Amino acid sequence: MKNTVLGLCLGLVMTLAQAGDVLSLKAGHPQSYVVKKGDTLWAISGMFLDDPWLWPELWYYNPQVKNPHLIYPGDVLKLMWVDGKPVLVRNPAPDNSVVKLTPEMRISEITDAIPAIPLDVIAPFLTRSRVVSDAELEQAPYVLAGKRGNIVAGAGDQILGRGDFSNDETYGVYRRGQVYKDPVTGEVLGVEATDIGTANLLATEKDIATLTLNRSTQEIRRADRFLPMEIRHIHARFEPKAPTEDSNGFIIAVEGGVTQIGSLDVVTLNLGERNKLEPGDVMAIYSAGGIVTDPVTNERVKVPDVRAGLLMVFRSFERVSYALVLKAEQPLKVGDIVKNP
Repeated sequence: MKNTVLGLCLGLVMTLAQAGDVLSLKAGHPQSYVVKKGDTLWAISGMFLDDPWLWPELWYYNPQVKNPHLIYPGDVLKLMWVDGKPVLVRNPAPDNSVVKLTPEMRISEITDAIPAIPLDVIAPFLTRSRVVSDAELEQAPYVLAGKRGNIVAGAGDQILGRGDFSNDETYGVYRRGQVYKDPVTGEVLGVEATDIGTANLLATEKDIATLTLNRSTQEIRRADRFLPMEIRHIHARFEPKAPTEDSNGFIIAVEGGVTQIGSLDVVTLNLGERNKLEPGDVMAIYSAGGIVTDPVTNERVKVPDVRAGLLMVFRSFERVSYALVLKAEQPLKVGDIVKNP
């Protein structure tokens, strides 16, 4: 079951279509496509649709099939019309008639199935990265020293920690990252807890604990913090859809601290669970319109915001969310606006 969720299902929950339930096909789209290794559903749909996030509307499916198909390298996808709407059919019949999809045997590894998005890009954020409150991080136990008195340590080393270790036997090791603030209100939205390792608790004596590091992404230093490992549902397959509520927000940070943002970059939004934002929610990105001078009245006029891309939320916290930029029509930046698509 764990591997199954990595595949691309043809029987997916339908999302809201564009106005009039008419999909906008891209000019010059192909009539058929042979699936290749390394493809993603987003990239394939982008060959056919102006708005690839509406891909669930394009895939022809049979609602009576309880376990819908996955698609694999070598499968042929053909664009056809059913009830006046464009659909993609996998391995259509030779006479081009639409056939009923039914379960069938396939000799392929399920991990070879085509994913919806490049999961390797967001995997570290799905499993380890966290946004916590400042108080939660300050009150967390911390690295006191290496077992031999050294001030840095790595995987395989034993270290000493100080604080309350009564919650768990396995801990993530984190370093304080940037503080997220709302660009309009100034509200502190959370603190980035940067994942740098994992440690197992060996023994405790009063408030001093001995732990062994079983994983480290960089040197573990004194004052780095321990947080109990999270127990939560991991979303490995996403069904793109519009947010349930009309929310406007901003890109407030980008992974890596770069100044310009492009496709497949991970960004942070000042919207989260309290805004009803969920994994799979797609939002449009807008560059703020500038101020121009009216040549007739000499008034200073703000021009409309310009749509510049699309992103999809893949993990949400109480006040912020991580999102993957799916499409960048121009260079994006921190401060760009996000709205319902």
